[in-house]
Amino acid sequence: MKRRLTVTVLLLLASSSFAQSTPPQEGPITCAAPIAPDDTERSLKQRYGKDAVVQNLPGAEGETYKGVVLFPKARDRRIEIAFTDDKAGRASGLTLRDAGKTSLWNVAGVTIGSGLADVQKANGKPFLVSGFEWDYGGFVTDWKGGALGRPLQGGCRVTIRFGGKTGAPRSLSGDGVKAASDNAALVKWAPVVTEIGVNFPDK
Repeated sequence: MKRRLTVTVLLLLASSSFAQSTPPQEGPITCAAPIAPDDTERSLKQRYGKDAVVQNLPGAEGETYKGVVLFPKARDRRIEIAFTDDKAGRASGLTLRDAGKTSLWNVAGVTIGSGLADVQKANGKPFLVSGFEWDYGGFVTDWKGGALGRPLQGGCRVTIRFGGKTGAPRSLSGDGVKAASDNAALVKWAPVVTEIGVNFPDK
């Protein structure tokens, strides 16, 4: 009986240790998990193994940058990680992008595919979105004092971009255009979240 009890305790400890060492593969993203600000390319590869791959990632205005992708073959779990320098010395933030499937990750309850109403609920009030159909189109430009405009616990900040399945109406397109999330034309067009960024604070 004593021996069985000892074996059971050892198994429980082993399984508990395994559970703690296994990195998360879905769920809420915070300022510390599944990526932390002090993570490097090396630490991510150590933690995620073959699920952490170095790739060239899309940047602004057609540029690319070197980053690490977690779960590159899983469209619903993919996370792109940027670094503060070309040597991948420290993570500067992460990005979820629309890959044709709803993400298993979420930030403050918002995920890829969330609609205007979902984001407005998470923010606690309407917000402003930039005009569509240009390089920086569809980004939230002003949270109007809502919850998503404040830093998350740990100091990181959220950026969200919207897009639609079809081209945006002319009234919602172009640099300089701003539309409130409760704007009738925007609500009717019904864009969804296509990109979520979590930007770590500078050290």
